[in-house]
Amino acid sequence: MNIYNAKQTRQIEAAIAAAGTDYLQMMEQAGQAVARNILCQSTTNPDQIKAVILCGQGNNGGDGLVVARRLCQEGWEVSVVFPGGLSKTPDSIHMLERLKALSVSILDPLNSPNEKENAFSLIRSAHWIVDALFGIGFHGIIGEPYDEYIKAVEESKATVVAIDIPSGAHCDTGFVQGPCIQADHTVTFFSHKPAHLIYPAAQYCGKLKVEPLSFTHQTEASIETMQHTPVFEEVKNWFPSRHPNSHKGSFGKLLCICGKAGMTGAAELSAKAAMRCGAGLTYLMTPKDACTALSCKLTEPVLIPLSQSSEGTLSHQSIPTILEQLSSASTCLIGCGMGDNAQTQAVLDAVLQHAKCPVIIDADGINALSHHIDRLKEPTAPVILTPHPGEMSRLTGKSIAEIQENRLQTAMEFVQEYPVTLVLKGAGTIIALPDGHIWINSTGNPGMAKGGSGDVLAGMISAFVAQGIEVGNAVVAAVYLHGLAGDRGVQHFSQHAMLASDLISMLPGIFLDLEK
Repeated sequence: MNIYNAKQTRQIEAAIAAAGTDYLQMMEQAGQAVARNILCQSTTNPDQIKAVILCGQGNNGGDGLVVARRLCQEGWEVSVVFPGGLSKTPDSIHMLERLKALSVSILDPLNSPNEKENAFSLIRSAHWIVDALFGIGFHGIIGEPYDEYIKAVEESKATVVAIDIPSGAHCDTGFVQGPCIQADHTVTFFSHKPAHLIYPAAQYCGKLKVEPLSFTHQTEASIETMQHTPVFEEVKNWFPSRHPNSHKGSFGKLLCICGKAGMTGAAELSAKAAMRCGAGLTYLMTPKDACTALSCKLTEPVLIPLSQSSEGTLSHQSIPTILEQLSSASTCLIGCGMGDNAQTQAVLDAVLQHAKCPVIIDADGINALSHHIDRLKEPTAPVILTPHPGEMSRLTGKSIAEIQENRLQTAMEFVQEYPVTLVLKGAGTIIALPDGHIWINSTGNPGMAKGGSGDVLAGMISAFVAQGIEVGNAVVAAVYLHGLAGDRGVQHFSQHAMLASDLISMLPGIFLDLEK
């Protein structure tokens, strides 16, 4: 599914207008769609419901005025509050004039100070509040007089509905710098916007509803976008049916270079996830002491013990054996629980210099890479990096706060400098592809914030790539299904109790659905 930023959304609107549907008609349809969503959710008698519509001076406020008119026509007690003054754009002024013919209270506290306390009283007693203050054009930090009204909304017990995005959130970056409306529901149009999927803005959206509207399909398709969010049916199409005459070699040889003595969990989780995701052959290469421990836990993968350093990590003496196996591998995963020292850095160097197959670098592999990031300038094979914000900080030299402030821009800039596929993990994981396309994931939950979840994801990515799924699709599918496993897992285990290994236990049910 495509994601459109503020500029692209305006291009869609302009294309719709050029095709013969003017902005006033668009405003009418948008406002009616929001009102329809509200009415569908309300179970109280109409004459007992109080609604407050907070309107800005622009077209987002005009959408809110349409909502006010429709709710009033349904018998609701409706009040409209303009914290920053009455409508200024021609279309919103038109909608305000239409509203004046109905029994709706219209308050302009900025220009009529005696109405201010009445406005706050209405907010406190409202059952529903509609945020139609700013919409997708907002930039900066909300200040006076709007901040007082946002605080009043926070203190109310009303159900809050935002039009397009909650006021205070930045549409294109998902950043929130100051006060922001905390919505229970957000109704948007045409498509997702970046702020609906990128945190922290996403947490202010509540339950999201995308209204396509009746005139958008053809014009939306004419606007090119490089940003997308995966959906189940799309991901499903990336998995080919297995031929009846298949054998284990048909689904790839995955080489996992993971683990160290005393830290075998990451290697175990990544290998198990890879096997559960359909890799035909999985070879796990790990230091000999780690291999001994893992042999009691893993039966399916081929375990290859390697020479180890005094720290229990891989020794540089293991490189010839690794390169021998690498020469026939379909995919290589390196880094999960591997440790970061001069010896593991030498192993990573050798893999990057000689690999002809895609290489997935995770965890300590990323830490090892961060000492010599220029290795990525001219990779010999496709490289996939899966950093969390802390690891991304080590790769870029930026602080974690800087990265989290604009995750999208950080990811885009990185792949522009280094021709890799980047998976910037976290809430709303961002996948940046070398061709400039960006995917923002919508699945997952806080219950996945446990040690080992990233190892499971690394194994999933590796398995999909090993089976021959196109690299970009394999990565997007793995991130989406990993989050989906978490979403299904919390139904069984709860967010508090769910473990990384529980994600793997959810995968068979997901694949049953994919294979239908």
